[in-house]
Amino acid sequence: MSIQKPTLPKGTRDFGPKQMARRNYILDTIKATFKLFGYQQLETPSMENLSVLTGKYGDEGDQLLFKILNSGDFLKKVGTEDLEKGPNHVLPKVAEKGLRYDLTVPFARYVVMNRNELTFPFKRFQIQPVWRADRPQKGRYREFYQCDADVVGTDSLICEAEILLMIRRVFTQLKLNDYDIKVNNRKVLTGISEVIGEPGKEAELCVAIDKLDKIGWEKVQEELQQRGFTGEAVAKLEPIIDLKGNNQDKLSFLKEFLSSSEEGLKGVEELEEVLAILKHLGEDEKHVDLDVVLARGLSYYTGAIFEVKVNNVSIGSVSGGGRYDNLTGVFGLEGVSGVGFSFGVDRIYDVLEELDLFPDDQMQSTSVMIGYFDEEGRNYGLKVLNQLRAAEIATEIYPDYAKVKKQFNYADKKQIPFVVMIGSEEIVQNMVALKNLSTGEQTMLSLEDAIQEVKNN
Repeated sequence: MSIQKPTLPKGTRDFGPKQMARRNYILDTIKATFKLFGYQQLETPSMENLSVLTGKYGDEGDQLLFKILNSGDFLKKVGTEDLEKGPNHVLPKVAEKGLRYDLTVPFARYVVMNRNELTFPFKRFQIQPVWRADRPQKGRYREFYQCDADVVGTDSLICEAEILLMIRRVFTQLKLNDYDIKVNNRKVLTGISEVIGEPGKEAELCVAIDKLDKIGWEKVQEELQQRGFTGEAVAKLEPIIDLKGNNQDKLSFLKEFLSSSEEGLKGVEELEEVLAILKHLGEDEKHVDLDVVLARGLSYYTGAIFEVKVNNVSIGSVSGGGRYDNLTGVFGLEGVSGVGFSFGVDRIYDVLEELDLFPDDQMQSTSVMIGYFDEEGRNYGLKVLNQLRAAEIATEIYPDYAKVKKQFNYADKKQIPFVVMIGSEEIVQNMVALKNLSTGEQTMLSLEDAIQEVKNN
């Protein structure tokens, strides 16, 4: 009988020690920032009832939900007549649960179920995997992590300004300096569609404009005309497409351009207020770029929208979000407004890798390895091992009797900076020989001094 080679399900992957060290470097940085700004961590189950998930992501989303078969005899409720009626009829009888597709819908469910215990405004962050039965391709997985932060229960634009600060703090700490936080407001887009004489068409407008980077203005004009925009309306868009200058210049232009649209001017006012709050905080507008054609799959955003792009790398946006008016409406609790955004951890990983920005010491897990020549050395080494760990120094002892070269090779491969070798000399003098592997220097020290030496490094 041949043994089958193990494989992974398509669209999933392992994270070995190197990847985990690097992922944790990113996640620890993000978590520390969320906590600094008063966000609290939340986790929800991997699986939700299908009734919670279905119908929240559109038809396409429903297709991409991973369903979980009921346990035990999952066919017990299914008869031949059900099978004849097709899969949609069978599904509810064999599966009641599914894997979560994003973190937003479970968050909305949580808020609705716990609304009487929560303190509003409620600031939460959540870092967990989500699952999508999508066709796997480069950069697209069936299991991937999302990293969301939201504030619900307030309309205050302080939240928007703080999101800009959180993004900047995380990027500073990850040593990313060349990036733009594109900012816009849904109301500005509504205003634009009113002013060019196509009110109520902002969704179509956005879908087309969203492709500017990819296909260029010529092609976007064609697409708009295919979507029923008049030639006159498209011509009126021209100045918006070419808008240059700093944030203040753009806001001045918009006030003029949108002067006939009440909703549009409200959007401009909100953008001005966010920038004013930055000023009150003693902060500048560095990396913050007002982009009047930023659209982000607009369906549920009602105010500010953000998208973060790192420049000069092959990866698209690494973070995005916006304000929504009605997070919990789908579960019957109306009018809970909020603003949120998420970091694309996998994409940030790829960016740091491409720019070679991961710190070198990420892999180092052990600070000291203890080696020895014989049984007496091993026993003395075990005592030293315990004392080093008691001093909070990550230490391991080479577990087998082996040639010294093999022991040093092990330390080298694991990037362990110090080796303590135990010989008869050290035992007699009650000392240790501490070797610094990067300098090659070896010194005979008391255990106390050796501990100090390692800690100083």
